[in-house]
Order: sequence, then structure tokens, then C-alpha cells
Amino acid sequence: QVQLVESGGGWVQAGGSLRLSCTASGRTFSNYAMGWFRQAPGKEREFVAAMTGRSATTYYVDSVKGRFTISRDYAKATVSLQMNSLIPEDTAVYYCAVYGSGSYHYRESVVYWGQGTQVTVSS
Repeated sequence: QVQLVESGGGWVQAGGSLRLSCTASGRTFSNYAMGWFRQAPGKEREFVAAMTGRSATTYYVDSVKGRFTISRDYAKATVSLQMNSLIPEDTAVYYCAVYGSGSYHYRESVVYWGQGTQVTVSS
């Protein structure tokens, strides 16, 4: 059974930092792209960042470029998201994702989801 378990969410003031982590279990994911989405209240779930399996190429939504960094530990089957210079607009539930095929920007490309972790940024 595949499980994605996230940790690291919380509350932070604007300008602060948080680090999210997601540990995958149940199968080998080293050849799969993994990433993060987020969903703010009243909004659709949106792509944040992704990293491919083999080439470790990274992708980011424009609004987080230069502030967020995605990384992976293939031996530990984890994917992390370092979030710096946080702003209130980053407030959302963040979801870890494992991709099947298709564009990394689309929810429909995700085959496994984590349960989500809340990130709250106060002004």
C-alpha cells in the first residue's frame, strides 16, 4: 500500500521560513517525479514545485521561484520543500504528490497524494 506522509507545516510570520518533508512508502519511487501542490481556502489545488525522478530536473510555479526549493533524497524516498521569504499568499494546505504521466502542472498527472499539511503565514 502506497503512503505519502507529510510533515513540517505550521505557522510563521511573513518573511519567515518553513521546510516541508514527505516520506513515501509502499513501492520504489526513484524513477517517478514527485512534487508539491497547495490549496488555499476557496481556491483550486495548484501546482507549486516538482522534481523528476532520473534527471532531477526541477519545476516551479512562477510565484515561488527564487523563494522555494524542492529537493529529494532518493535513498530515503523523501521529497522536501524549503520555503523562504514566505508571504501571506502562501497560506494553504500543502500536498505531496507522486506523478504518473503528463504535465507536472496538472492535478490529473498525479497518481498518489499525501494527506496535506497546513502552512499559515501571518502578516
